[in-house]
Amino acid sequence: MTTPADSPVIDLKHVAKTYGRKVHALRGIRMQVHPGEVFGLLGPNGAGKSTLVKIMMTVVRASRALGTMLGRPVGHKPTLARIGYLPEHRRFPAYLTGRQALEHYAALANVDRRTRRRRAAELLELVGLDRWGKSKVSAYSKGMLQRLGLAQAMMNDPELIVLDEPTDALDPVGRREVRDVLQGLRDRGKTVFLNSHLLSEVERVCDRVAILVLGKVVHQGMVDDLTARSRHYEIELGSGPAGRLQEAVRSAIPVEKGTLASGEGVELAGNVVRIGTDDPARVQPIIDALRSRQLVIESVRPVRQSLEDFFIETVSGSDDRSPVPRDGEGDPP
Repeated sequence: MTTPADSPVIDLKHVAKTYGRKVHALRGIRMQVHPGEVFGLLGPNGAGKSTLVKIMMTVVRASRALGTMLGRPVGHKPTLARIGYLPEHRRFPAYLTGRQALEHYAALANVDRRTRRRRAAELLELVGLDRWGKSKVSAYSKGMLQRLGLAQAMMNDPELIVLDEPTDALDPVGRREVRDVLQGLRDRGKTVFLNSHLLSEVERVCDRVAILVLGKVVHQGMVDDLTARSRHYEIELGSGPAGRLQEAVRSAIPVEKGTLASGEGVELAGNVVRIGTDDPARVQPIIDALRSRQLVIESVRPVRQSLEDFFIETVSGSDDRSPVPRDGEGDPP
């Protein structure tokens, strides 16, 4: 059974988890992940990210979980065979070689022997471990183990791949290689759901993200849409006496209470003019006006808030301080 192309791969309507009577780890999560996208789950420590992933994969039992994964109710056992999973703290038997470990987990997923041998060789090469396939896992570094875990999550050729901190313990080269793998999976029509605290990595590879704060989804959407309000243009002027720059800018750009006649906000900070619009057509008259005052324009650049800045602003603006356990706290071993 495959998921219809227009149906969400993950459609969570109300996922809640309470430890005891007072500690609410998740408080009614609503989230959608669409087919063929790389979706990033973000949040500070204690937000409930890993708890949500474990509930999706039935490692942790939810207090309440409504919604579907691949078109079937959350927790539907046969559907799990169509999902690849890399847990945050993956473990492999140290006495197995890398190839044996992949084939072992593929056998648990009912992949036939011929297919799992072929896929083990292909995936070891894909994650850069082809020369280490015959070496025991006990000789692997942390980064190599993480790459092996990524390969293991793809052994059953899943429709949905759930990755909990996939770039953990990887150096910059390794993180770039994982990004390339994820983009390749997206190009092949796979859906990837990843939980990560490396915001720069998420921003580079994810189509959409959700930000989880204290057990609630506070923002969800495309990165460009989430940071749209921060978009503006900056015009950097050649250096000169501060007073002369201010006088020339004010004469060139009539401003009342920090707002242009067209409605955009404007600000002069040092030798940089900030204009509150992302429309290049509206910036052209301002450039012309500045040049008419013989001001030297060194650069004109569009600027938007980074995902990291948006994330910090979101987390810092949270007023709810109810106690929530750290991710994984209270989960069974």
